[in-house]
Amino acid sequence: MGFPASVGKYHLGRTIGEGTFAKVKLGLNMDTNHKVAIKIIDKKMVLDNKLMDQVKREISTMKLLHHPNIVKIYEVIATKTKIYLVMEYASGGQLSDQMFYLKRLEERDARKYFQQLIDAVDYCHGKGVYHRDLKPENLLLDGEGNLKVSDFGLSVLRKPGDLLSTSCGSPSYVAPEVIAHNNYEGAAADVWSCGVVLFELLAGHLPFEDRSLTNLYRKIARAEYTCPTWFTDTQRRLISRILDPSAIRRATIAEILEDRWFRVDYTPSAAMENEETINLDDAHKASDNTDEITQQTAGEKSHSFINAFQLIAMSNDLDLSGLFQKQENSNKKTKFGSKHSVDETIEKIGVAAKGACLSVERINNSKIKLHQIKKLARCKSLFNVSAEVTEVTPTNCVVEISKSAGELLVYNEFCRSLSSLLKENSDGSSDLQFPMASVEAGK
Repeated sequence: MGFPASVGKYHLGRTIGEGTFAKVKLGLNMDTNHKVAIKIIDKKMVLDNKLMDQVKREISTMKLLHHPNIVKIYEVIATKTKIYLVMEYASGGQLSDQMFYLKRLEERDARKYFQQLIDAVDYCHGKGVYHRDLKPENLLLDGEGNLKVSDFGLSVLRKPGDLLSTSCGSPSYVAPEVIAHNNYEGAAADVWSCGVVLFELLAGHLPFEDRSLTNLYRKIARAEYTCPTWFTDTQRRLISRILDPSAIRRATIAEILEDRWFRVDYTPSAAMENEETINLDDAHKASDNTDEITQQTAGEKSHSFINAFQLIAMSNDLDLSGLFQKQENSNKKTKFGSKHSVDETIEKIGVAAKGACLSVERINNSKIKLHQIKKLARCKSLFNVSAEVTEVTPTNCVVEISKSAGELLVYNEFCRSLSSLLKENSDGSSDLQFPMASVEAGK
């Protein structure tokens, strides 16, 4: 289904991001001539998957937050089929894209981004908001190079001291107590994720990596990581205080703010006044059949979703074919199930890439970067796609395809080819997507 050329006072431009239930388009405020980002949410898909409460929670959370290092929401517009979230446009893109090209950041830049991240998270916690999915993909940069925290889809609003129980987030960035399925404090879990981000900014790679989720979680639970030789003593000390597997001993934000390395060239970000009041009536009207939406209790799981933490509890005879939801459109992040070993799966990714006229760059044992072959007439823009393979069992993997730039035509061709290859010699498997990060945003 196509999109209108304009919505309200906003002209819709090119797509700058895609997800399972939404697209993000560049918009232009025709009254002020200012660029905005417009997140277009498919109402039917959200209702069918019982995620309307999550959408409302994201809007309500963003409404509370007015900080220079947090993406602002300007307006909510709804039609019978779509919900439009008009948000601040961060022209610098994702921090993860910058890290890909630079590999690792200079200390000055890493410290600046970390300072702005801590300021934003401290502000959120002061409002009772816990993000729970902090990672470079959810950290944007504006035109002046300032960091902006985005994507509050897994956030939760709680009173200080209230414990959380839902295991959610992205495996490499999640705190040990979350993996252990214990009740946990949202503030301490967010601080851990900030520590992982800091390590990655300085090192150019994650502190905890493994193709096996079980081994990955074991490393996280024991805080088994090695600092690169170029880390300074002050950097090592701060990271060791943050990446403490004991949430009680872990550094708090107040302690981080007093750290000697952190305070170099530190200028605190000032919270902004509440400039606008967001009218949520349209968001509520977007769910005309609100009474028909099944309210999920804290213990219920949506049948369309399963998160990474549940996978390791499954048997070794895991049949991935039933875990994925079919989606015809190519997404910025698409996940496929593979009933092959990691090495076999990576070989198939290479074959699919060759068929789509893409070159393959092996980054490590589980991660691949795909590039367009130069001078192809049909490729009109740069192509930036990565593929990461995570082992679930010795003969089952999850393949995550991430696209931050490039032609949808080429991306679609690659995904179709990979889907077919992953189905070979696998009874019942299919090209069904696995939205691992889009899981429970409740308690």
